Amino acid sequence: MEQLKSFLGTLTSSIRDLLPIVLVVAFFQLVVIQQPFPDLARVLVGCLLVVLGLTFFIRGLEQGLFPIGESMAYAFARKASLPWLLLFAFSLGFGTTIAEPALTAVAAEAASIAANGGAIANNDDSMANYALGLRITVALSVGFAILTGVYRILRGWPIQYLIISGYIGVVIMTIFAPPEIIGIAY
Repeated sequence: MEQLKSFLGTLTSSIRDLLPIVLVVAFFQLVVIQQPFPDLARVLVGCLLVVLGLTFFIRGLEQGLFPIGESMAYAFARKASLPWLLLFAFSLGFGTTIAEPALTAVAAEAASIAANGGAIANNDDSMANYALGLRITVALSVGFAILTGVYRILRGWPIQYLIISGYIGVVIMTIFAPPEIIGIAY
């Protein structure tokens, strides 16, 4: 009974978390574009599948991976092994980001835009390689950011210096980035 209650709580949270996205899409579809949904039944089934998928995904994380990660983090902290703790932080950031479905979708869209803009060849292999490269770059960046955040906490560094450095880095990269990709980056 407790498992069912917990599942229903997660299901409710998933609906609450996804509701703003659904409302924004519905608003723009119905009010701004002023067109009905092309296949309302298919859209509703898709929304139901997203809610259920997110719910099962979160429950799986809570029951399987979170306890393992938490016990590993405590073990690293007890051992006072800074290199292993930082490697764990980086690996966790990289692994969760590379597996992120939203990143996969955005990377595929970025590859399509880059191909249409002439930045890469307009074929499936080039777009797949570009999307994979983008996913790896983002995952490496997130892994490094989490590693830096853990190190910052351990050393007691003020966060504003890291934030300012990050913004400076973004501005510099924007100067050198191809114009086709800047809109996606922001």
